[in-house]
Amino acid sequence: MDLDGISIWSPLELSLRVAGTATLVSFVAATLMAWLLARKKGPMPALLDALCTLPLVLPPTVLGYYLILLVGRRGLLGHWLAEMGINLIFSWKGAVVAATVVVFPLIYKSARSALEQVDSHLENAARTLGASEWRVFVSVSLPLAWKGIFAGLMLAFARGMGEFGATLMIAGNIPGKTQTLALAIYDAFQAGNDVQATWLVIVTSLACVSMLMAAELLLKLKRRRR
Repeated sequence: MDLDGISIWSPLELSLRVAGTATLVSFVAATLMAWLLARKKGPMPALLDALCTLPLVLPPTVLGYYLILLVGRRGLLGHWLAEMGINLIFSWKGAVVAATVVVFPLIYKSARSALEQVDSHLENAARTLGASEWRVFVSVSLPLAWKGIFAGLMLAFARGMGEFGATLMIAGNIPGKTQTLALAIYDAFQAGNDVQATWLVIVTSLACVSMLMAAELLLKLKRRRR
């Protein structure tokens, strides 16, 4: 989509793809981690909880630096990734990795809080009927905690749409390749192109508001069916 020479489709499509993929990956990893740590006490669970929550308080640029040390060409996993033909630096896949790390704690905290509020008597009842821990999680805990997890998903997706610092460091700001809406807005503002920056801001705002309204509509439809 172009508005008076302003290219909007490319950064919008990339932002949706990056945010969607990051949210999906984080949903699986964060929900499983929340399940493993829910109601657990002790030094090790506390340490793991702190590490899972750390991206919430660290500056995005610090996260980006850590990712470069980890998956960069000279990083700890860089040589191994290169042998597999995987290059995350200056690629949209790198933007996904950066967004995944940033949105992970949003889903993790929501999922853990929701899982801890599930009635333990219901879980114990399933265990007495012979259900395995995995079966209890899938058939009892997860369905009862889905509202809290869904709220975390929506926040994570919105945060992924606006991710900037870590993405800039690991994926760069390459138009048509790694330039998301947030990076395109920054680029237009730095160039003094107020018209382009304004249109990009409007598109970003509309996309996030539409997503939040759709999420609320889905919740209301679910309640009515019940």
